[in-house]
Amino acid sequence: MQERTLHQEVSSGKSGRQIAIKCPGKAPDKEMVWIPGGDFVMGSDHHYPEESPAHLVRVDGFWMDRYAVTNKQFQRFVKATGYVTVAERPPKPEDYPGAIPELLVPGSAVFQQPEQPVHLQTCSWWVYVPGANWRHPAGPGSSIKGRENYPVVHIAYEDAEAYAAWAGKLLPTEAQWEFAARGGLEGAVYSWGNEFAPKGKRMANTWEGKFPWQNLKPHSPGAESVGLYPPNGYGLYDMIGNVWEWTTDWYRDSHPENKTKSCCIPVNTRGGTQQESFDPNTPLSRIPRKVLKGGSFLCAPNYCQRYRPAARHPETVDTSTSHIGFRCYVFHFL
Repeated sequence: MQERTLHQEVSSGKSGRQIAIKCPGKAPDKEMVWIPGGDFVMGSDHHYPEESPAHLVRVDGFWMDRYAVTNKQFQRFVKATGYVTVAERPPKPEDYPGAIPELLVPGSAVFQQPEQPVHLQTCSWWVYVPGANWRHPAGPGSSIKGRENYPVVHIAYEDAEAYAAWAGKLLPTEAQWEFAARGGLEGAVYSWGNEFAPKGKRMANTWEGKFPWQNLKPHSPGAESVGLYPPNGYGLYDMIGNVWEWTTDWYRDSHPENKTKSCCIPVNTRGGTQQESFDPNTPLSRIPRKVLKGGSFLCAPNYCQRYRPAARHPETVDTSTSHIGFRCYVFHFL
């Protein structure tokens, strides 16, 4: 990345004010880009209810990974530390009351494409596969050979945190992630504008066809190598589609009310509390949830239209799947 020392002028919300944000110089590593910070309208009032209300927030400038963390990078971390991911450890029976004993073995959830239409409320395309993990993304017999530049998957929240700490970085907040994903486009539906496929061009790795049974791609649905699609306005790749990405915020089912006065705009805002994050529909399983952002290769027009910066999804911190990864950031106070 070329070092920048000049001030960048960036828009800061609906008011149209301009804020001079100075890039602090050399990046923490060559694969990080400077996100200038500023005011922006977070969330959406036009899509899923958990994205509302749209509200004005402010974030300070920070550095962010250009790409999602790859298999090659995560493998380097594991070799250096001996770290064992959640999917590679036996689940504790006390954490999963009523679970089938045969499933209390190391493994992870893998997408398996149905051969015919299914009811979209069943999630029947997910199978818990013993032995599935970041090394074996489709289960025993599969490997990451030849997939070194694919995003690492089957990553639970504590796995992402452990990598970030080793790398001297952090996991982004939901506000930071969304600001970065917007790429400087205030109010746009997607990271690249308001049209999903401008001039017919695919801008992200999302589902093509009728999810989950009809795949119109020339290959099986799944994650793809990072950087295959155009970057957004900040030079970030795959902020939309490919794999969901962890944020550090506890999930709550809506955003706070909007505060438009400059004195009251939340700065470097955080999400809910751990208590708020528990799923009221599963009272026997008290596992807190974090916010995922960005959508994945499974998002489709007929299911999960969450391939947008404003979109958000709750995920229990112990969950790992074949479509969840992460990227990191380094905070910089100006």
